[in-house]
Amino acid sequence: MYTQNKKNQLSLYWKCQISGWSLVSIYWAYVVFTRDHYGYFLTFLNYILDILIGIILTHGYRFIALKLKWNSLSLPQLFRKILPSIILLAVLYMLVVNIKWYFFWQFIGGKEIDLWNSLTYWDPVLLTGLRLMSIWILAYHLYHYYQNKIETTQQNAELLVIAKQAQLDNLSAQLNPHFLFNSLNSIKSLVIENPETARRAIDLLSDLLRSSLYEKDKDLITIKDELALVKDYIELEKLRFEERLQLEVTVDKSLETFKIPTLSIQLLVENAIKHGVDSKIEGGIVSITIKNEGGFVSIQVLNPGRLSLNKTSKGLGLKNLHERLKIQYNSKASFKLVALNNDIVEAKILIPFTANENI
Repeated sequence: MYTQNKKNQLSLYWKCQISGWSLVSIYWAYVVFTRDHYGYFLTFLNYILDILIGIILTHGYRFIALKLKWNSLSLPQLFRKILPSIILLAVLYMLVVNIKWYFFWQFIGGKEIDLWNSLTYWDPVLLTGLRLMSIWILAYHLYHYYQNKIETTQQNAELLVIAKQAQLDNLSAQLNPHFLFNSLNSIKSLVIENPETARRAIDLLSDLLRSSLYEKDKDLITIKDELALVKDYIELEKLRFEERLQLEVTVDKSLETFKIPTLSIQLLVENAIKHGVDSKIEGGIVSITIKNEGGFVSIQVLNPGRLSLNKTSKGLGLKNLHERLKIQYNSKASFKLVALNNDIVEAKILIPFTANENI
């Protein structure tokens, strides 16, 4: 799809180049035919040369602009680049057109013309070059600015859809009959023997479901709030796993207000319990470590278990998380799920520390 779009853009570019310069050059063909009496063949030759001059100069500019990535610059930065470029292209246009006229009159028109005087003949050639290059360069960059805006809007829309889908998937996982059945059975067994713990479990279940419902309307959440939700979830799951499930959290206090995609740590913890702790008779420890790692906020979740071949492909929730990170942070964030030594699986998110500056 991407390759096809690039081909379509390239095709549109060349269509505009050829048709635009062909249309502009008609005027000069008319002038040389009626004023300078070039004749049909020389008029046509001059017409073709004018088209080629315009295309070569502007295509050369486009090549340099793409190499230097000028289309990704802000508007003030871009204008500082294009104003000198317009002047330079206009001067080059004047020189090339004057050379063309010099060769015509010197070798075809039979007139003795001084080369230096021909090259420095600026009026109206330079003014025409300024006008034509200004129109072309401004049209070129305005088109790409418009395209970038459309692409950004599409990415934001895609991010919103993926984020909402991930949140709904997470909510669905929490509301699935198996989860509710286990939780309610655990609470039921506590009602008589430990009413205080049963009330606490009901509060946890209520808070967890309420949080899932309300947090789905947010794209980002602070690490502190996300961890509070995770701890409630773990406390509720411990009713079922008891001592088989342990949680260890190590977090850099300076990162507690850093915002991350909503329910991202929650998803990693659920995955760790489902595919790690639950598969071990003796259970295990889910370890969360959040720290600043070389300019990135590192969120690491470790759990016991092995990453078997049939589990190496990420589930829907993890795929959505990976896609959310890619779009939210413009491919600067990353997610990986790998097997470490000593029967440990690591899920790790890296988010640029500077990402929150744009929020």
